[in-house]
Amino acid sequence: QVQLVESGGGLVQAGGSLRLSCVASGNIFSINAMGWYRQAPGKQRELVASITNGGTTNYADSVKGRFTTSRDNAKNTVYLQMNSLKPEDTAVYYCNLDARGRYASLIYWGQGTQVTVSS
Repeated sequence: QVQLVESGGGLVQAGGSLRLSCVASGNIFSINAMGWYRQAPGKQRELVASITNGGTTNYADSVKGRFTTSRDNAKNTVYLQMNSLKPEDTAVYYCNLDARGRYASLIYWGQGTQVTVSS
């Protein structure tokens, strides 16, 4: 059974910073990629950032230059450093894991952590 445990969410003022962490545990053969999604009230879930096992990163245009994702493959952990936060960044942030299964990729999701940015 695979489990994703997130931490680091909270309430910050505009211009502040937060660092989210997500640790994957369980019977994982290997990780193809890990990433972060977010969903704000009344909006669809969107990709924020992702990083492959090889280190290739991808960011939403709205967070480029402000957010940085990194990983520690030995610990099955992904991080999201969020700087210069804006009220528009307020959302529930979800950790995502794309793991290598026996025959195909397996997708897992964290429970979500609330990030609230005040004006």
